Amino acid sequence: MKRQKAKSIEERNRQILEQINQLKGEHPLWGYRRVWAYMKYRQGYQVNKKPIYRLMKENRLLVSQIKQLKAIRKKYPEKIRASAVNQVWAVDMTKVMITAYGWISVIIVLDWYTKKIVGWYCGETSTTRQWLSALNLAIVKQFPTGIRENGTLHLVSDNGSQPTSGKFINEASILGIKQVFASYNNPKGNADTERVIRTLKEDLVWTREWTSIYEFTEELTNWINRYNDAYPHPSLGYMTPVEFEQKEIKQSPLTRSPNSPLFCS
Repeated sequence: MKRQKAKSIEERNRQILEQINQLKGEHPLWGYRRVWAYMKYRQGYQVNKKPIYRLMKENRLLVSQIKQLKAIRKKYPEKIRASAVNQVWAVDMTKVMITAYGWISVIIVLDWYTKKIVGWYCGETSTTRQWLSALNLAIVKQFPTGIRENGTLHLVSDNGSQPTSGKFINEASILGIKQVFASYNNPKGNADTERVIRTLKEDLVWTREWTSIYEFTEELTNWINRYNDAYPHPSLGYMTPVEFEQKEIKQSPLTRSPNSPLFCS
């Protein structure tokens, strides 16, 4: 009886490890928490974190921490906080190297409340026009009946030349968007968006050497769709951004509460 039980446990661990290896092959920089969350909430494995951690540690699959890069915690000015869907968005960008081609720009528009990537742009340049392209895509997708019928939308950004340009400010004003600029020397000002961009780099950009801008653009679109539809977030109760958004909209006919407090430290 004991042998059968031990054999059963060994077989289950083998199956779990096979799935861990598959996920780590696709997402080499995932830690044990994200592996566990994906297996439990997206793949239906009834397993807790401890066996996942143990198996990954035994098989050297854990992600090592670089303590020298650990951020120093300081007290920064208060930042805006979202309390409803489509209440606070943020926009930011990063660069990606395409071998034998050069750097390209990726612009992301994120809903801070749902963690959903609502708009994006990928291309050779990163002027005001491209930032507006990412923003307009988000508006078309999130406000099919018109943005002005849904209250005030706040848009967080840094103080770069694109979001502070006259054209961008004018377009935002026409749409009824209230811009919020992160304070200088405040790394927490747009931290939510920067964290998603880091996930994008860990999961897509750094996992292979890109040689084609067209291939990368296609894979970026696929990754964003997977991120929105299939990535469970601890801060969302391990729901995906799309699941959380749909739940919030279903619970309340109003997608946002304009009078809710927006700022906290």
